[in-house]
Amino acid sequence: MKIDIILAGVGGQGILSIAATIGLAAIEAGLYLKQSEVHGMSQRGGDVQSNLRLSDKEIYSDLIPYGQADMIISVEPMESLRYLPMLGPEGWLITNTTTYVNIPNYPNQDTLMAEIAKLPRHIALDADTIAKQSASAKSANMVVLGAASPFINIDYTILENAIHQLFGRKGEEVINQNLAAMKAGRSYTQNILKNDK
Repeated sequence: MKIDIILAGVGGQGILSIAATIGLAAIEAGLYLKQSEVHGMSQRGGDVQSNLRLSDKEIYSDLIPYGQADMIISVEPMESLRYLPMLGPEGWLITNTTTYVNIPNYPNQDTLMAEIAKLPRHIALDADTIAKQSASAKSANMVVLGAASPFINIDYTILENAIHQLFGRKGEEVINQNLAAMKAGRSYTQNILKNDK
């Protein structure tokens, strides 16, 4: 088992929490894990990107080879497209559709969605709205993680355990909000996959 993931988004959107959740789950699942440093995290609103590599065999580099990522998990649509050249031919793009307009020449949202729709394997969801409806407006990142979870090859209960571990100090309410958000994202993807059969 091997899975190479590009995490992408904008500073302040919760990329670190996604990485930490997957990392904790990978460790519990007995997998090897390597992660590149998360670039841009020091600047709120700046682009953030990280390589996350999981395997049942030893991993020698923390960087994913160009064009070989199995998945891009993004909490911002333009950022998802920025790293598209890293995605392998059979890879999945999972992205939030809610834009974070942080530059003057930010592309038109319809143009972004049209580019994403061209990909044969993609899940694009309005994670911000789903988060507000299911849990908390602050948990859109966990909705995106939930949407990606069917492709991560880690038992879902282990991902739930990671949420408990990561947010345990913040109390039961925060844990439950994140669990609800992740479950809502997972259900979204499962419905799409079921309807595509």
